[in-house]
Amino acid sequence: MEPRTEPFSEPQRLEKLRALSALGLDPFGRRFTNITHHAAEIVERCDALAGQVVRIAGRVRAVRLHGGSCFLDLHDESGRIQVYVRKDAVGEDAFRLLDLVDLGDFLGVDGTVFRTRRGEPSVDVTSFVPLTKALRPPPEKYHGLQDTELRYRYRYLDLMANPDVRRTFRQRAAIIRAFRHVLDERGFLEVETPVLHHQATGAAARPFGTHHNALDLDLNLRIALELHLKRLLVGGFERVYEIGRVFRNEGISTRHNPEYTLMECYQAYGDREDMMDLTEALVRESARAALGQARFTYQGEEFDAGRPWRRITFAQAIRDHGGPDIDRLSGEEDWRGAARGAGIDPTQPIAKLMDDLFEHYAQPHLRQPTFLLDHPAVMSPLARAADDPRYALRFEGFIAGMEIGNAYSEQNNPLAQREAFEQQARERQRGDAEAHALDEDFLFALEHGMPPTGGLGIGVDRLCMLLLDAPSLREVILFPLQRPRA
Repeated sequence: MEPRTEPFSEPQRLEKLRALSALGLDPFGRRFTNITHHAAEIVERCDALAGQVVRIAGRVRAVRLHGGSCFLDLHDESGRIQVYVRKDAVGEDAFRLLDLVDLGDFLGVDGTVFRTRRGEPSVDVTSFVPLTKALRPPPEKYHGLQDTELRYRYRYLDLMANPDVRRTFRQRAAIIRAFRHVLDERGFLEVETPVLHHQATGAAARPFGTHHNALDLDLNLRIALELHLKRLLVGGFERVYEIGRVFRNEGISTRHNPEYTLMECYQAYGDREDMMDLTEALVRESARAALGQARFTYQGEEFDAGRPWRRITFAQAIRDHGGPDIDRLSGEEDWRGAARGAGIDPTQPIAKLMDDLFEHYAQPHLRQPTFLLDHPAVMSPLARAADDPRYALRFEGFIAGMEIGNAYSEQNNPLAQREAFEQQARERQRGDAEAHALDEDFLFALEHGMPPTGGLGIGVDRLCMLLLDAPSLREVILFPLQRPRA
């Protein structure tokens, strides 16, 4: 069912709206307070509540008239409850109001709980009041809203029609609460940092641009949370985190959305080892919060977030799955030759080429929870170098062949950080539009001293997608970006 777009496509609903107004009733309702129960509670505890007076409210999803009585299905956030309206209980004038009720309208109901002769938990109505007249019908009762594009575009109808979708977003909320619980318990302080940046820094990504009229400034929407959070460690905080939206001007796919939720946290006096421990805890407790256990299934494959994660180096992962021994690649031309041998564009920026080699040979094989360690340093300009300076003290977390987290032993040497930024600037001049910008203000902060630090970022949407067995990222984003309708 595609929602109609012409104004007020149900003229009989407008007539009923006018009729309600003529009776002195507000078709768009007044406050209806002191609601005592939700539908699911009445259904679950029907026998215990039998004979008890309840007050409920919800949307009408079915109407069944039987002479001097009427059954209605009332839906609230928790589910469905049947209500039973009798003319001799509510009075003839009130009963006639049912002629003005349509599917999709909201009603407030007072009554007593009982079971029908067929055993259906119900509410015997003593009074009711129209709360909102719906001028368009809800999605068809039995088939709901099935078209994927329409479900994303009209998410409110998707939520109205599909209880499983409402459950998904309640579980998503539980995952985010679990993040906060784990971090708060470990002494992290939740903070908020700017969305508008002078420079798009902190990640390899293209930004969205905007303009501030009053200041006449061109600005970017943030692509990461990193550099402002690190400034807070310079200022004296020791453990900080933020859960917020970031914006990357990239393609849309089942695994990518240009606007998404990112959690980043930074721990003074820590390193990537601490971040691996924290990642395991965050994923484990998120699974338990959403699913009741650490085990979960994604697209038919079983995973266990309760076990220690496997650890493998970037070089070993490529080598173990048929790729070259990158430890023996002595320079950029060797890397480009390896790319050529794999059918990968050898002319692209070197960091992208390295990432493509990994994706080609190894990434699909990282199924069970895995930490990928020691990336080439050129791919990791914000991380400290390992003992072998060709590599960085970095890891990425992978589940089901998808990257869900990225972490560093953070670079706190301002001289080394400047050198890395300058190398990125050279890459940008050579055509790498996603290379990091040189951020002088961040370097100025770093020159005042930042303690040794471990930092971690986890894509919340992608983790939700995995834990909730969603085939696409857009299943776990309430309002994913869509092209406007013609």
